[in-house]
Amino acid sequence: MKKIILSAFLTLLTCAFAIAQDYTTPNTGVTWTLDDIAAASPATITISGNDYTLLGNLTVAENDTVIINSDLTLSIDADKRITVSGTFTVNSNAVTITALNINAPYDGFRFEEFSTINIQNATIQYGGGLRVLTETFSIDNCTLTNNVSGTTTSAVIQLSRGMPQITNNTISFNENPAIGSAANAAVSAYIFNNMIEGNNKANKNRPQINMGTTLANEPLQIIQNSIIGDPALDQAGGIAIANFVGGDVNVVIDNNIIRGNRYGITLLGINNSAEITNNIIEDNNIQGDPNLGGSGINLNSASVSEDVIVTANQIRRNLWGITLQDSATINLGDDVNNTGENIFSENENGGITYALYNNTQNPVSAKHNCWIEGQQSTEQQVEDVIFHSVDDPTLGEVTFDPFECGIIGIDENVVENFSFYPNPVKNEINFNNIFSFEKVEIYGIQGNLIATKVISEGQQTLSINLPSGLYFVNFSNDAIAVTKKIIVE
Repeated sequence: MKKIILSAFLTLLTCAFAIAQDYTTPNTGVTWTLDDIAAASPATITISGNDYTLLGNLTVAENDTVIINSDLTLSIDADKRITVSGTFTVNSNAVTITALNINAPYDGFRFEEFSTINIQNATIQYGGGLRVLTETFSIDNCTLTNNVSGTTTSAVIQLSRGMPQITNNTISFNENPAIGSAANAAVSAYIFNNMIEGNNKANKNRPQINMGTTLANEPLQIIQNSIIGDPALDQAGGIAIANFVGGDVNVVIDNNIIRGNRYGITLLGINNSAEITNNIIEDNNIQGDPNLGGSGINLNSASVSEDVIVTANQIRRNLWGITLQDSATINLGDDVNNTGENIFSENENGGITYALYNNTQNPVSAKHNCWIEGQQSTEQQVEDVIFHSVDDPTLGEVTFDPFECGIIGIDENVVENFSFYPNPVKNEINFNNIFSFEKVEIYGIQGNLIATKVISEGQQTLSINLPSGLYFVNFSNDAIAVTKKIIVE
């Protein structure tokens, strides 16, 4: 009887080992779906209808391609990883990649150097993040949520080189920052139109976008994103760009909403070239300690470098508006290359308003800005919200005259860059109304007015209930207007 029981036990044990089997594709140039892998190694992937389960580690070899082109759910067992040296493509309408047990996360994805990665329309959750070692990486219209430390411990999407494309995604409520790169990695990513909210749930001293050095001749572009903090995560900042290793920094931060973080934007170390333009930077004060943070924009550099150009931002209700430390330099408006046009309001701590705190010995040109929103100010009133050589003779002088408030002119080329998403559209569009458009008009291709809607400032969602076809959408206020094509599916 004991021999029978022992034999049965060994049989079960053998089956258990068979269930959890790692698999590497044959490296013969195959293009396989998950069904093909399941057929080749049923102990690695099992299938039940549209539900797929990955029980072992999966490696896509250098010459092979794995494609997911149908709607499905892929559940991955605890601590298992997908490693790609070849090509990995997700291009269906709705794919969910999740943990088999959400309390036992899978290890995540590792995309090796020279792999080719294109992920669209996927939900990626309860895993260990995406370690991106390749230059050829794009992720679009995806949701990344509830991911933890695993294959990466630095960010949900951890970048290493090149010009990766991160567009139109929702990245929210993950243990680590949303997007990051190492201090010594040259990464000029295109980070466009993402909703980034409540990341760094570990509540460590890290921002939601945490980048290092860039390529010398191609800018890191952080454009038209919403970066929203969680009041409970008082250590999480908005955007940080750090250069402590002597590399290059070439960055454009434009047309973002940065709200409710520990701080808004900080540039640390050597700053070669940076443009910070057209952003709404508000209420980045959740830590509440002005000695530790709370700046709308902070520059901290140990050496004088090229100016950081800051134009047409709206900076409100942070503990500080803009702070300069050590030897940092900034151009807030001159009569040559920078029109100024920044708006400041209620950036205060300890009962004192600090629109600009120049804690350096460097002079600052800061012409043509609105220093106290909502009023035509006197020179003394502006002086009162700027801390510089007048307040401490060891500091550099801020030249703030002429200053202005009211309707600030906007360059037509900047307005033409205004955009919305998605396009094509099914039932609604989303956009950031930073130009204070008041009205939206939709026209048919014959020029007939179809609908008119009133809108306000900030992030907007506009319902579109129209038959399929081509239309024109006009955004306008009393001063400016722009018309865009829209395709309704």
